[in-house]
Amino acid sequence: MDLAIETINLTKRYGKKVGCVDICLRVPRGQIFGFLGPNGAGKSTLVKTLMGLLFPTSGEARLLGKPLGDIGMRKKIGFLPENFRYHDWLTCKQLLDFHASLYGMSNADKGRRIPQVIEKVGLTGRENQKIRTYSKGMQQRAGLACALLPDPDLLFLDEPTSALDPLGRRDVREILLELRASGKTIFLNSHLLSEVEMICDMVAFIRQGKVIRQGSLDELRSAEINVEMKIDGITEHIKAALGGIARSLTVKGDTVLAAVGQEEDVPLLAEAVIQGGGKLYELNRKRSSLEEMFISMTQEGEKSAGHY
Repeated sequence: MDLAIETINLTKRYGKKVGCVDICLRVPRGQIFGFLGPNGAGKSTLVKTLMGLLFPTSGEARLLGKPLGDIGMRKKIGFLPENFRYHDWLTCKQLLDFHASLYGMSNADKGRRIPQVIEKVGLTGRENQKIRTYSKGMQQRAGLACALLPDPDLLFLDEPTSALDPLGRRDVREILLELRASGKTIFLNSHLLSEVEMICDMVAFIRQGKVIRQGSLDELRSAEINVEMKIDGITEHIKAALGGIARSLTVKGDTVLAAVGQEEDVPLLAEAVIQGGGKLYELNRKRSSLEEMFISMTQEGEKSAGHY
């Protein structure tokens, strides 16, 4: 398999504090890969380590077949950080010219490429305005243009649509799908799980600095079963029994949502309700959404840490 990203036990520590630990990822070329986790889980630490902004404590990584730090490989990578701060006294066109110089692009390449990325991100006609006059969404578009300048084979995007309205998110989504169709690889950090679900081929979940699950969306959905139950007479005893079976449990009135890891657990849920003296009126299996998987794994971590 031709890999765009491969990490082997990649670890970054800040003294005694853990950034990310033993990260093992294999991202094939030509895919959109979603990297998901709660705030502080280690997402940005991993991206900054792969980008060379942080030095790993241990482990290995290869990008586009080259080890971290390879200068030739860096020319083929684009990056949009989450907390971007650009020179707001520059116009968008001047900002892009500056970033193109950092990439070592020739004047001819600048003259060809800068208008292309301006048009692609929807800033044509506004490229001569100063960055300070841009809205947050327009600044995010300018940042994406900077990341696209070298026509990268690998693109790291950290919350690329957080400041955009629905139309802007749709525009970025279409750009990313076009890039994938042309063989590019996108590594995407995002809290907008519905966006990730629409475009990603594979995802990985990180919690407390460790990757806890990864695979294609279909694989992950089949690995977790969501069950919705209508129960009359829910007691704390029934809740406890269901909580011992389910990975996560949500109770709203007489409706219970439970996530279990295998088919055999579904009848156990029904048995726990009946043995606890409750009346089970409905039991329906539901297809897991990415948001439900995210919440389930987050709650699973809280439960194992004693916060359930």
